[in-house]
Amino acid sequence: MPHLTLEYTNNLATLDADRILLALNHALVATGHFNAMDIKSRAIALDTWRVGTTSEPHAFVHVKLAILSGRPPEVKSAISHALLGVLSESCKDLARHPVQLCVEMLDIERASYAKEVLNADAVR
Repeated sequence: MPHLTLEYTNNLATLDADRILLALNHALVATGHFNAMDIKSRAIALDTWRVGTTSEPHAFVHVKLAILSGRPPEVKSAISHALLGVLSESCKDLARHPVQLCVEMLDIERASYAKEVLNADAVR
């Protein structure tokens, strides 16, 4: 835990998803709420998407962060704003047209979450 998903529109051709994921992971560790090896992140380029109701060129980058429930709203807000700062810095050179950046925090119920680490001794 946590699970981070970076979704972005495929018209952001120069977006370096791996570099952004690494920066987001570093930001999560820097909050002091997560261990580096517990972060699972992935990126998904969206082939079919729309912003609004016009055919004007727009784009978006959306981060979903799923964390175990129980953190107070002010902690979640601080984490969300830290991730948005990383997105803003990482995407500033992509904006040839309007790009919306957003972060969504999701709670995973602790009682129903299950996790197992296979071959944990191999990880250093």
